[in-house]
Amino acid sequence: MKQLNLYEENDFSEKAFKKLLVHDSPYFKILNFNFKAGQELPVHSHDIEGQLSLVILEGEGEFLGEGDTAVPAKAGDVAISEIAEPHGLRAKTDLRLLVTIAPPI
Repeated sequence: MKQLNLYEENDFSEKAFKKLLVHDSPYFKILNFNFKAGQELPVHSHDIEGQLSLVILEGEGEFLGEGDTAVPAKAGDVAISEIAEPHGLRAKTDLRLLVTIAPPI
């Protein structure tokens, strides 16, 4: 079993959000993104099949979607979509995000 502590392994940067690859396998990928207030992951999509989950671990922000879609998000909120669907995030406060990507079975 692999174990790590996201709060100890990944910090924040004033210049840009910080990314940590937590796990990568043929079955799923886990990433941790840390954002300072005002930083964002621009809306984007991936030309692959699979699903994506965005979990706010700490802080407040907005899940971003196609067009000007912005949905308020806080610690404990989860967004799930197809990975080909446009997605992004904007941090209103310092924010920790856990992203899981799973290919189709």
